Amino acid sequence: MNKNILALVLAAGLTACASVPEGAPPDPRDPLEGFNRSVYKFNDTVDRAVLKPVAQGYVNVVPSPVRSCVRNIFANVGDVMSALNSFLQNRAHDGINTTFRVLFNTTMGVFGCFDLATENGLPRNRADFGQTLGVWGVGSGPYLVLPFLGPSTIRDAGGTAVDFLADPVAVRNIDNVPVRNSVYGLRIVNARANLLEVGNLLDQVALDPYAFTRDAYLQRRASLIRGARSEDAELPDYSLPDYEDDDEPADAASASGKPKQ
Repeated sequence: MNKNILALVLAAGLTACASVPEGAPPDPRDPLEGFNRSVYKFNDTVDRAVLKPVAQGYVNVVPSPVRSCVRNIFANVGDVMSALNSFLQNRAHDGINTTFRVLFNTTMGVFGCFDLATENGLPRNRADFGQTLGVWGVGSGPYLVLPFLGPSTIRDAGGTAVDFLADPVAVRNIDNVPVRNSVYGLRIVNARANLLEVGNLLDQVALDPYAFTRDAYLQRRASLIRGARSEDAELPDYSLPDYEDDDEPADAASASGKPKQ
């Protein structure tokens, strides 16, 4: 699973109805709205019956330092695909930084249990193949809600599949089936536990959680792709500061050996 799959578990708890609101104008980005709302309702049912209660129990039982360690380890594993996608997006600087993050946190941070890279001024840069396709100019296509995984688009759904299959450190590579299934379960519970407060807030403030989630997702993805395409993201400024002082006093200039103008 890549980082998008984990983050999108939030969608399992973000729906209120399965039909398009009567009289609401159709959204051209969401021609599948009727289908999407039905999937959204299914995800909500699964979340309220299973995922959210388990996540709440996990938070209540497991000490915060242990939860933090688990969260950091999964994030560190996700950084591997972020590094690869950064290189594919021609953002070598981000790719190198993310690679260093993985090496530093895996060794000094005890397999990623401690996010020492962030503490030392190297923030996490997330990138996925759906974003890579967008940087390459592939259109997003219609908005799409995936069962269990939540909000996506046609392009991002394909990107999620590629990230899942191409990830060299994916959970699916674990040969021991009971261990692999346990890690899958822990990963899902960890992701849902990280989003408990967000889900509660959405239930309180959104009149139509489906539309709110759709708009937020599409705006965020568009913003990420614009940022990855920008020259500033691809070419960091390595120029030296300007040390010249245009207002330097004449006496100072004389003392430094500079001729007076």
